[in-house]
Amino acid sequence: MRYAVIMAGGAGTRLWPMSRRSRPKQLLPLIDGTSLLELASKRLEGVVPPERRLICTGETHRQLIRETLPQFSDSQILGEPVGRDTVNAVGFTAAVLAKQDPDAIFAVLTADHIIEPQDEFRRKVDLGFQVVEDDPTRFATFSVMPTYPATAYGYVERGDPVPGFQGAYTAKRFIEKPDAKTARSYVDAGTFGWNSGMFIFSAVHFLEALSRFKPTAWEGITRIGEAWGTPKQAEVLKKVYPTLPKISVDYAIMEPAARDEQISVCTITLGIWWMDVGNWPSYGETLSEDAHGNRSNGPTTHLGSRGVITVSDDPNHTIATIGCNGLIIVRTKDATLVCPVSEAERVKELAGMVDEKLR
Repeated sequence: MRYAVIMAGGAGTRLWPMSRRSRPKQLLPLIDGTSLLELASKRLEGVVPPERRLICTGETHRQLIRETLPQFSDSQILGEPVGRDTVNAVGFTAAVLAKQDPDAIFAVLTADHIIEPQDEFRRKVDLGFQVVEDDPTRFATFSVMPTYPATAYGYVERGDPVPGFQGAYTAKRFIEKPDAKTARSYVDAGTFGWNSGMFIFSAVHFLEALSRFKPTAWEGITRIGEAWGTPKQAEVLKKVYPTLPKISVDYAIMEPAARDEQISVCTITLGIWWMDVGNWPSYGETLSEDAHGNRSNGPTTHLGSRGVITVSDDPNHTIATIGCNGLIIVRTKDATLVCPVSEAERVKELAGMVDEKLR
């Protein structure tokens, strides 16, 4: 059967000071009062039935998610004791699903992206399910046609079409975050797409690949799976999960799988508008722009300023600037960030330096 899991365990430190440990970016009402996780949940309509939808997140966020998304029962939330990167989040999900349904095929979807139009997204996810259902040893990933030579995204190189599935191609290789010159060559080639971080796997076959490519993670995930649904479930999860090797699913599984003769890795190109809301400039793109390129989520007054992004957690608070250019200003009740747009990637570094209570 078809299942879907939303990966919602990111810390979102590049969106500090709004994104905090207690309420990371995917739970903030950033898009017209709606959180990114809520948007991701709505994208599942028409993809899989409500009872076969999961969220993998930090255990500390369970209660907040239950309050925000009450349609997800407690058993549909897989709580990680600590974050151990995406290969373990996907492996955790695969182990739980494989135990209850050996034929489970599941979509791995993200909680921090904006995707439009929804109909096209659903159509391509359905195609991905069909590709894996036809041959459960296949791994499917979704790629996005690049609009500029991004160095912050991974890339997937498309190979030959998959017979019988228009829009699906073999994946020749995965490349993580190339330099600017290499990224430009990928865009010019026209055969590369941004790796969206969304996949479709057979639960059983993902675990088999994990056993070969990352056996230390597989051993721990197997112990968690064996204990799942028993009185020892919480005890084993809490003991084993923090010991799992921390690595992404792209490095641990997708890169070696693309070179492995036993696995057919496919990529499906999404004809969509896709945005990874990973920092303040990308969030700024979701806001309306004035005649001088200034963007804001609330009341502002600018005098001779251009290209300024202003964000506040108080809809009654006005931010005013004079003669500013290319700045980010983020105001919260206990911290304010001011930095050049060009330095936005350093917000993560700054977030690790502030007082512990503000992290």
